[in-house]
Amino acid sequence: MKNDKFATAFGILLRELRHERSLSQEDLGFQSELDRAHISMLELGKRSPSLKTTIALSRGLQMPFVHLAALIEEKIEEFFDK
Repeated sequence: MKNDKFATAFGILLRELRHERSLSQEDLGFQSELDRAHISMLELGKRSPSLKTTIALSRGLQMPFVHLAALIEEKIEEFFDK
């Protein structure tokens, strides 16, 4: 159950960050060198990201990994408090 909540919280954050930057899934995929379908699965909460994927996404979103990690932590805490 916790993994499902983690994946869902991560997916919500990823979609929010992507929309803030006006990026399509395809654009983010290109910038992070990930497949668009993989990004879709992450946003839907159907997959949990590996460390390698999270680092690639931070590059694609043009933000330091530590900043993305902090946002992930905040979103997970927010999601688990519901």
